Amino acid sequence: MTSFTAETPEQLFSYGTLQQADVQLATFGRLLDSRPDQLPGYRLALLAIDDAQVVATSGKTHHPIASRSSAPTDCVPGAVLAISADELRQADGYEVAAYRRERVTLASGMQAWAYVDARDAAP
Repeated sequence: MTSFTAETPEQLFSYGTLQQADVQLATFGRLLDSRPDQLPGYRLALLAIDDAQVVATSGKTHHPIASRSSAPTDCVPGAVLAISADELRQADGYEVAAYRRERVTLASGMQAWAYVDARDAAP
């Protein structure tokens, strides 16, 4: 069960490496509470990562990236992470420039932050 408390006032939707325990420990110094959700109106692709520190942290040279889709059935599965405002800034430091943090509405109706394809026009 996810515990959303005063210490974790932010919700971050992750569909990729921020769900990994090793990435959470390296980025935030702790494991995050989470619950499953989905991001409607987006589709996944793979992005080559050339930042050596990000590759070392995640153990992967390619990360998923969510891009807007015109297909109404497209949806990206993932998890909502309960984090603090400081941890949200730490997540900003982990993500490479190809991602943009954007406020999204999830399938559950919850509003959350998500890192999406920076090449997509802002809503």
